[in-house]
Amino acid sequence: MMTAPRIALREITLFERPVAFVRPFRFGAVTVIAAPQVFVRVELDVEGRGVFTGASAELMVPKWFDKRPHLEIAETVDELRQSLGIARGLYLAHTGYHSAFDFHVACIADQIKACAEADIPPLAAAFGPAEIDKAICDALLRALDLNFFDGMVANIAGLDARLAPDISGDDVSAFLASRERLERVALRHTVGLDDVIEGPGGVADIRENSGARYFKLKMNGDPHADAARLTRIGRALGTLPYEYKVTLDANEQYADLEALGLLVDRLDHDVALAPIASKLLYIEQPMPRDATRQSPLGPLSSRNFIIDEADDSWDAFPAAKALGYRGISSKSCKGIYKSIVNATRAAKWSTGGEAWFITGEDLTCQAGLGVQQDLALGALIGVTHAERNGHHYVDGFGASPAVEAEAFLTAHPDLYGRDGDVIRLKIHDGDLLTGSLTSAGFASGAHPDWTALAPLQRPRTRILQEH
Repeated sequence: MMTAPRIALREITLFERPVAFVRPFRFGAVTVIAAPQVFVRVELDVEGRGVFTGASAELMVPKWFDKRPHLEIAETVDELRQSLGIARGLYLAHTGYHSAFDFHVACIADQIKACAEADIPPLAAAFGPAEIDKAICDALLRALDLNFFDGMVANIAGLDARLAPDISGDDVSAFLASRERLERVALRHTVGLDDVIEGPGGVADIRENSGARYFKLKMNGDPHADAARLTRIGRALGTLPYEYKVTLDANEQYADLEALGLLVDRLDHDVALAPIASKLLYIEQPMPRDATRQSPLGPLSSRNFIIDEADDSWDAFPAAKALGYRGISSKSCKGIYKSIVNATRAAKWSTGGEAWFITGEDLTCQAGLGVQQDLALGALIGVTHAERNGHHYVDGFGASPAVEAEAFLTAHPDLYGRDGDVIRLKIHDGDLLTGSLTSAGFASGAHPDWTALAPLQRPRTRILQEH
């Protein structure tokens, strides 16, 4: 375990690029057909080594970080832009040399407070620091000529338990020291609410599901309608010539425990749902985040439930555990440090015989930095299968310049392949390979074409301008 190098931030630059979807993605109460992707470029001075550049990228998905019905789609994207802008100011104001994690610790409380004053909820508030932290990590790893896995095992970020008093710094260090990169991570195929179920183009069509052995099925919050749809999906998946597993995701659409109980009762007793119920690993974020915190699962905890949108603070996982939840999702857009700490918690809690776990969920991580950094995070903390949907809803590298896509293909030939004129994610018997994610830096041997990116737009909505 090496001493965390000290760094000083010199500049943080924010860019974006439009991303069009090739099919509508409907989850919860929203249908997404396009969204901007943010790119973060960080320049930092590593004490005694010089100045280095790091990068990160993430789709700014509307109506996920903030689902409040009175907000327009554009307003929820502008919240993420403002979160990034506030975080940039806070990080750059933290002058002098510190560890990478020191910057997160110093800024996160002020970030949440400033965003709250702008009516931005905690999940969206955390987006800005999450993206900046990833870019800092990339630059630091490049300075040390280390790959992400070796660097995190050595804890070069200086990650500790200052924001997680329920565990110790020794717990975090021991967990990181025990990590070995997963060589393969199985792809979990997303079935959106508008996706085809039966026949050509359906859930069992290998041209659509990429040979996946795991499936993530979206639900809309009506237990009877969901049960009917899951019955259809179960019949379709039953035609697969191999074994499969499923997870269910309600994206906060179940109003309360009563409605959720009706669904679980159908899963437990409806013979038509057996092809789903017998393959079910867990149910993700069934109720709204605020209702989640007030609703112990009670007898429903006989099924594995996890939180996702309710994971909006450093103490969310212990709070969910007390309510009967067994797991929590890892998403790089919620913060890499929090994911590692949550994985540490799950490992520590599970030593007594009962099992808690962390999962890999994807908010349309796009080809390039987004999917690579999220995949590497999962492969570090032990996520054996992860939702991957960016390749399903976006055509390859989308609007990225050809030279940028070619650079990523050259750097990561095990992760991308040429399909005619389009460079796409390469899936090997339902798995993604992580071998090429071991180049120096945060899981990427290439950076975006910065000249082809536009500056991050200023928030344009009336509500945010008033703040």
